[in-house]
Amino acid sequence: MSTSTKTFKIGGDLEVNRLGFGAMRLVGEGVWGEPKDPANSAKVLQRAVELGVNFIDTADAYGPCVGERQIGDALAPYNGVVIATKGGLTRQGPNKWAPVGRMEYLTQQVELSLRFLKTDCIDLWQLHRIDPKIPVEESLSCIARFQRQGKIRHIGLSEVKIDDIEKARKVVKIVSVQNKYNVTDRDHEDVLNYCEKEGIAFIPWFPVAAGKLAQPGGKLDEIAKNHDATVSQLSLAWLLRRSPVLLPIPGTSSVAHLEENLKAQDIALSDAEYAEIETAAKA
Repeated sequence: MSTSTKTFKIGGDLEVNRLGFGAMRLVGEGVWGEPKDPANSAKVLQRAVELGVNFIDTADAYGPCVGERQIGDALAPYNGVVIATKGGLTRQGPNKWAPVGRMEYLTQQVELSLRFLKTDCIDLWQLHRIDPKIPVEESLSCIARFQRQGKIRHIGLSEVKIDDIEKARKVVKIVSVQNKYNVTDRDHEDVLNYCEKEGIAFIPWFPVAAGKLAQPGGKLDEIAKNHDATVSQLSLAWLLRRSPVLLPIPGTSSVAHLEENLKAQDIALSDAEYAEIETAAKA
């Protein structure tokens, strides 16, 4: 599969445009509570779909519950738009998160996700974090039951290492991994290479580059100017070029910023430009 491929089949059967949308920024400050302007959040979601986005990522912890409810209200029935959600992180306040992987908790959360998303089947359910107190195989055993019942189509993981994926694969088929990754943060390079080899979608959160490489006058800025683009757009274009299994999900609460992000899929980096970015990233 060429890295220029614009679509990817999650689980081998859910074909999505590789540049998706992450809905975390559509809730309140600190990913907590209601947004200041709920009508705007609905507009952003609807505009994303109008522009061809057919892969939207959320989580029960965004709000909590607020993000899923917004998506259900704004977009259901989904008509081919693939909705991914996550469960397994609890909230204690703004910017506070704690993993809970008990089967009874995850069972409750899946049922709530189905209700808020207004669907009979979640396209992609991902374990938001592995609970260090509970083996991942145990947490996923109840999710496998939902899959058998037809309430979950595909299963993924978030913020994991290769060993975690292999343990999980003993219980269920894992079709996606959602880890932090961008051109300047390559800690999960080995996981990306593993996913590419196994045909597993890799959904990079925090997809836009930061640090020295992305500063004004830096290599990304220089190449971005050659394409009449922003550093953010170039960061996304680099991800789309880096591997055919990468599905970036930039998020925003602004329609204008959404439209700007989506133009990244039209940027074609030359071999020389890609090599320059790689050299600069390793320096």
